[in-house]
Amino acid sequence: MPILDQQQQQQPVQVQRRRGFWGLLFKSSRPTTTTSNQVEEHRSSSSNVSMSSVVRSLLPTRRRLRLDPRSKLYFPYEPGKQVQSAIKIKNTSKSHVAFKFQTTAPKSCFMRPPGAILTPGESIIATVFKFVEPPENNEKPIDRKRKVKFKIMSLKVKGMMDYVPELFDEQKDLVTVEQILQVVFLDVAKPSPALEKLKRQIAEAEAALETRKKPPEDTGPKIVGDGLVIDEWKERRERYLARQQVEGDDSV
Repeated sequence: MPILDQQQQQQPVQVQRRRGFWGLLFKSSRPTTTTSNQVEEHRSSSSNVSMSSVVRSLLPTRRRLRLDPRSKLYFPYEPGKQVQSAIKIKNTSKSHVAFKFQTTAPKSCFMRPPGAILTPGESIIATVFKFVEPPENNEKPIDRKRKVKFKIMSLKVKGMMDYVPELFDEQKDLVTVEQILQVVFLDVAKPSPALEKLKRQIAEAEAALETRKKPPEDTGPKIVGDGLVIDEWKERRERYLARQQVEGDDSV
């Protein structure tokens, strides 16, 4: 009997030790499971981010500007002279958009304006000036046109503000390359639809420039003599009083 009692007392102790061992084992395995879950979640989130970035890169870029001509700048081919081209730029988005010109030949080309901010639906005809160098070693104009290119970039801005080129440097990640324009020379001796269209656009650009140069009309009250202000209401009142006086004289 004492031996059985002693064995019965030892059994609970062994069971407790086994339970304690398995409990520690399960406790030690739980953080491992949690850590593995966190790693899996992190991997899935990172993969989702990478996939979304890949999808965005594959999607076509949404244009903010409509260009006319779309992908070319036409210049009359006159070697040794400064020639002029034109392109119509229209803001087709619902927000204010800034645009900017860039060229691979800044020493021989300049744009007017080099950049601006357009309101929704607003359009402008920009002119591009280029000095056409004489050909070297029997070089053809078709070979020369590939050397000079122009790039038009756009940037969404918050409302109307003064245009400064630094806007594109401060927000590089939000800048969109609208189009890379190739230079095409036109033979001035041969009439063509492209040449006639170029002449019309240049004339429209010059007319718009002259309109912007004119001072705004003064719509305020007229000033006559030494500080005598005559506005429309006063003129009508004076005419009414004069008419009443003439009718009174006639009645007398």
